[in-house]
Amino acid sequence: MATRANPLQFLQQVRAEVGKVVWPARREVVVTTIMVFIMAALTAAFFFVVDLIIRSGLTQILTMFG
Repeated sequence: MATRANPLQFLQQVRAEVGKVVWPARREVVVTTIMVFIMAALTAAFFFVVDLIIRSGLTQILTMFG
């Protein structure tokens, strides 16, 4: 069975843990955000090309038999 912690002790532990958090620098956040947008654009372009290839292949197959 879990024991109940003292609320004051709990808040002290929370404050100590928050003090250990290392926040990223502004430059790191900006660079990471730009990289995410670039990767999203590359992924969208890749799937657009794959979609075009599949669509054109299916169109050719359907026109051959239709």
